[in-house]
Amino acid sequence: MNFSYNENQKLISEMIQQFGKNYITPNVRKWDDNQYFPLDVFKKLGELGLMGVLVPAKFGGSGFSYNEYITSIEQLAILDPSIALSMAAHNSLCTGHILQFGNEDQKKKWLPKLAKGEYLGAWGLTEHNTGSDAAGMSTTAIQDGNFWILNGTKNFITHAISGDIVVVIARNGSKGDSRGMTAFVVESGTKGLSSGKKEDKLGMRASETAELIFDNCRIPKENVLGNIGDGFIQAMKVLDGGRISIAALSLGIAKGAYQAALKYSKERKQFGKSISNFQAVSFKLADMATEIEAAELLTYKAAFKKNNKQKVTLNGAMAKYFSSEIAVKVSNDAVQVLGGYGFTKDFPVERFYRDSKLCTIGEGTSEIQKLVIAKQIISQF
Repeated sequence: MNFSYNENQKLISEMIQQFGKNYITPNVRKWDDNQYFPLDVFKKLGELGLMGVLVPAKFGGSGFSYNEYITSIEQLAILDPSIALSMAAHNSLCTGHILQFGNEDQKKKWLPKLAKGEYLGAWGLTEHNTGSDAAGMSTTAIQDGNFWILNGTKNFITHAISGDIVVVIARNGSKGDSRGMTAFVVESGTKGLSSGKKEDKLGMRASETAELIFDNCRIPKENVLGNIGDGFIQAMKVLDGGRISIAALSLGIAKGAYQAALKYSKERKQFGKSISNFQAVSFKLADMATEIEAAELLTYKAAFKKNNKQKVTLNGAMAKYFSSEIAVKVSNDAVQVLGGYGFTKDFPVERFYRDSKLCTIGEGTSEIQKLVIAKQIISQF
């Protein structure tokens, strides 16, 4: 494995840093305070090719590998984790599901608009009473001739209000039957589709999270993704790749917090010298740098396997679990390095600290990742 940035990764990194100076960094505090979702930013990201990073060029995307995708998420997360989260949800979940399981006509119909940022994507699996127990969902899909009728509510859905397209998993069989759920594409404006409560969140406040409501929502059979009954199986495969994106998001948060702490420690003087010269602080910085390096290696190993079409269930879960926990730890340490200033909104580490926690919950909690990892390693022997 080559750990150096390739030419595309270098260009993406430089492009995002410049884009951030113009459109993200000046607004981060305002977006966070007001829980404002900057839809226009994602339109601009689409113009840069970042809303279809993995989509082949023939469908209007950038056609890059997971290496470039990780770099995109990580660099955005250093600037604002909320923007990186929304970009990753759009790419990995909604767009990724259609890319992986849609037929040729479906890909031609929806991928170009998603890849160019003309459409914003959402993905609906979680419900109020079924988080980790996704197979126990209550949202139903009943066939009626050439249509399917959806009823139910999904929650904690990224882009539930602003999304133009949602890929939703609904139950067409018995509750708990992993072969009794189907994936559908539902476009905004479809009768019976509406959004509900917008969540007021601890962190990731500039990324929109809300309910999706289906009330006798009538969907043409052409909007079924893959085979009837395969929706849950598809969702688990989508999450395998999605967890790599959360690992990259976590990595960017950790790097952002670490960089802020390192900069502050060299500038802040106590007892006549920079606090970075004190062993208590320097050892903390050493731990942070080492933990980030380990998270990065796990993330890129998972990406390497994904790029080579190898099974990534184990490596994706390991990367997501470790990186997300490290993001929380590094952010916590960064607050400690800044002391009282770390507890104020005048410095970015308090926001990294709040944002980092979502990474240990979204797309499968740390506890679920441990279950996945344990199942995989035990089955190997």
